[in-house]
Amino acid sequence: MAIGLIIIGDEILSGKRVDKHFSKAIELLSARGMQLGWAEYLGDDPARITATLRRTLASDDIVFSFGGIGATPDDHTRQCAAAALGVPVVLHPEAKALIEQRIVEMAAASGQDPRLEAPENLHRLKMGEFPQGASIIPNPYNKIPGFSLRNAGAGGHHFVPGFPVMAHPMMEWVLDTLYPHLFHQVAWQEKSVYVYDSMESTLTPLMEAVETAYPLVKVFSLPSVGDAQTRRHIELGVKGDPAQVGKAYEQLLAGLDRFQAEYKPV
Repeated sequence: MAIGLIIIGDEILSGKRVDKHFSKAIELLSARGMQLGWAEYLGDDPARITATLRRTLASDDIVFSFGGIGATPDDHTRQCAAAALGVPVVLHPEAKALIEQRIVEMAAASGQDPRLEAPENLHRLKMGEFPQGASIIPNPYNKIPGFSLRNAGAGGHHFVPGFPVMAHPMMEWVLDTLYPHLFHQVAWQEKSVYVYDSMESTLTPLMEAVETAYPLVKVFSLPSVGDAQTRRHIELGVKGDPAQVGKAYEQLLAGLDRFQAEYKPV
């Protein structure tokens, strides 16, 4: 079981909006001892969204999908999720009640009659039409819920709006409500150094030797060309099972010493 993200919207791919979900999702997962396994960005293309969801819904993964669950012509996620499962889109009774509650509150705030049967308010109810069998995700910002679906396998899909102010608390709710048993289940440690003025090709044999000696550890190398604050360097490190990370790190430093490399801990 991996944790994945699907981030949907032409505005992201065109650069009109900067994606804020990827980094925040990593932050929320890391705080709970969880890691992101994959992420995909999609435009507002119903065929591509449906094909992607058909594939991911057949997996065991836990997936968070951001965007496209509104009721405007460029919002397709609800319908695509239903098509991927082969089920109809239906008005969820809890979602209907929450949306109507929001309509009443907005009308009261402006001193107007809520007129629940008005065409614009009936259209708002479309935001509560989810694939049959879905459960709702509460939205603390404006009460308009998201929805969750069970996978064919062991995981689940959780659909939230594209607005970060809504989406991120909703993702937190899903994690804390549905998956607390998965928190801090995988022991993980990371240690690294900045290595100055060295070439990756020079360090590669050392990296390979460390991974061979410690199979529960991954070695990583992140080069930087440097800037006004720091010289050219490589962040070189090890990550993985804490039982092996310490010894792997020692072997890495010993190898750097043999190269007479200049380095400092991160």
